[in-house]
Formats: sequence, C-alpha cells, structure tokens
Amino acid sequence: MAESGSREPVMRVEGITKSFGAVKVLRGVDLHLEAGEVLGVVGANGAGKSTLVKIITGYEVPDGGQMYLDGKPVQLRSVQDARSHGIETVFQDLALVDQLSVYHNLFLNREMTTGGRLRFLNNRRMRDDARRYLHDIQVDIPSVDVPVEKLSGGQRQAIAVARATRRDDVKILLLDEPLAAMGAREAKLIIDLVQSLAKKRGVSMVVIDHNYTHIFELCDRVNVVEQGRVVLDKRTKDTSLAELTEFMVSSYRQQIEEDSA
Repeated sequence: MAESGSREPVMRVEGITKSFGAVKVLRGVDLHLEAGEVLGVVGANGAGKSTLVKIITGYEVPDGGQMYLDGKPVQLRSVQDARSHGIETVFQDLALVDQLSVYHNLFLNREMTTGGRLRFLNNRRMRDDARRYLHDIQVDIPSVDVPVEKLSGGQRQAIAVARATRRDDVKILLLDEPLAAMGAREAKLIIDLVQSLAKKRGVSMVVIDHNYTHIFELCDRVNVVEQGRVVLDKRTKDTSLAELTEFMVSSYRQQIEEDSA
C-alpha cells in the first residue's frame, strides 16, 4: 500500500457541503486520497458517509466546496461523468447478473463485438481477455465460463472489483463494505486483491465499512466522519483498533449529551 508523498493527491475535496431540505448532511468535508492509497471512512449512521460517496461518484452534486483530481478542479455532474475521470464504485449488491458467466459479467454493458453492420458478441476475445486479466490480478476462480451464481461470496466480490478496475484509466475505486458477511478465507481473497491493485496498478481506494477490524486489515489511513465533517484523520499504523473504538464511543457519548442538553 502507498505511503503519502509530497506530490499532489489523486483526489482532494475541500469544504464540501450538502443539504436535503432543512437537513444539513455535509457541513464542510475536507478529505484527500493519495495515489495507490487505501483510505477507510467510518462513522455512525447518518454521519454523512453515504452522501459523501455519492458526491465523489457523481450521483449527487454538492451545494458547496470543491473537488480536485490530480490537482485540477472538477465538477462531477453524473455517474458517467465520474467514470470518465476514472472513478468507479462497487456497492454491496455488486450489480452482477447471476445467470451470466464470469466473463460476460466482466464486460457487462461494455461488450466486445465483431462483424460489420450486423454486430455479434466476440465471446472468444472476451473470454481470453477475462482469463488474462483475472490471472494478472491473481483472482482464482474455477472457470470464466461458470455463472457467477455458482461462485462463493468472496469470488463474487472479486469479480465485481475486477470489472470495476478492468479499464486501464481507472484511478479511484470506492468499495462499500467489501468484507461484509465473509469468513477469514473469503476475506483474505479480497484483502489480497485490494493490496495488489493498490501496489501493482496504483489504484487508489476509498473503503466504507462499519467493521473497524476490516479497516485495519484493508486500509493505510482512516477518516472518521461525524455530523457532516471529518473529525479524525490518522494512518492505521499510527493508531489501533482499541483507540479508534474508544474515539467513536467517546464521540457518540458527547453527541448524546449535546442532544439531551
């Protein structure tokens, strides 16, 4: 995983705000992401994590603040706009088509075709490219021809991640609870995949997870979002699971006291 350097972060957001009616969800979020870094984002329900992710992925447009990619200001107006800047997302539902083969899922909505005016699926090329790419990122599955419904939970997650990062221009990947409901062996598959993509391909990642243990297994750095702001920014090697848990419990108690005052 990456070490922070002096160069411009691959992504930086400054003073991001967002309200829905009278409810202020984000109150000035500052966040940065280095090239090849895995950043964990945690916070209680309603803290603003999901809204922040939706803004980064172009699903929501912020009310204020500025986002920078490689130091250049950008305004993302749609999910497709974000993708054109190399930002992809894997949500918990994975968005896989269970009945389709692994290789068809890898090329879903980006199928390779052959022929002239009448186009046909180029299954041979998609199959070969799928095998090659999964081998390169060390994802081990029985066959690219099997329907994804036959795969384990970890393998399905790996295919979803592989599909999101298959393009060479993908710079940033957002992962929503990638280790949810997985055993140790399944989780290791995803942990190894995340670390490989970060180290070997330089893909930067933002991991949203409620399980703090997962954050320490996956991430270089952790940000805590509370009441619409980032209130803690620490490298995981400079803190601990116990310290993070205590910080979250203390913040929760303080919030309860303020609400009841």
